[in-house]
Amino acid sequence: MILVFDNVLNADELAEVTGALREDDFEDGKATAGWHARLVKNNAQLKTSDEERVANVRHTINKAIERHSEFVRAFRPKLVRPSLVSRYTDGMSYGRHVDDPFMIGKPPIRTGLALTLFLVEPDTYDGGELVADSTFGRRTFKLPAGSMVAYPATTLHEVMPVTRGVRLCAVTWGQSLIRDPALREMIYDLDNARREMFERDGKTRSFDLVSKTHANLLRLWAEL
Repeated sequence: MILVFDNVLNADELAEVTGALREDDFEDGKATAGWHARLVKNNAQLKTSDEERVANVRHTINKAIERHSEFVRAFRPKLVRPSLVSRYTDGMSYGRHVDDPFMIGKPPIRTGLALTLFLVEPDTYDGGELVADSTFGRRTFKLPAGSMVAYPATTLHEVMPVTRGVRLCAVTWGQSLIRDPALREMIYDLDNARREMFERDGKTRSFDLVSKTHANLLRLWAEL
């Protein structure tokens, strides 16, 4: 399941985040790439030091992601890692790769989903599309500032070369309460169906039965 979420960051938050970033806040992105991904990663990455201004940028981004109700309903996150802000200038790209299955931190996580939050408008740079493999073929994303795409971390994906301007994105990974992505999609579909039933008919017996099944499947499948 690959989903796009609009307005994850509002205009004030976007201005706060982008206004706080300076060119010298970035370092070689290879520092956080796995041994094989390092061969195809060519970008700059926000330093992960605890300097207050940089820490506030990451905090603002993560809080916005975690409060987005549609994202929470769709992916049922247990943990979302602190975000990394990536900067691509002319000629930079990130070749085809798959993300690490585990990421060490406090606590460590199993990476079930990957998130890319776009921080600048798409007409300010050329190239830089995120391309992700799916069962329906390769899908391309270059979203408005403040929008986010979420996709399974199990997929091969890449960032195409930037040929003009600056591509600025926040990326992070999450562990879902529901490990199996097919089961996550079923829960999300069932939740959407019961909400449509409620909007159309109110709190009926059918709505109650579907809500009971939705809740009990969460109990059955969730890993706390």
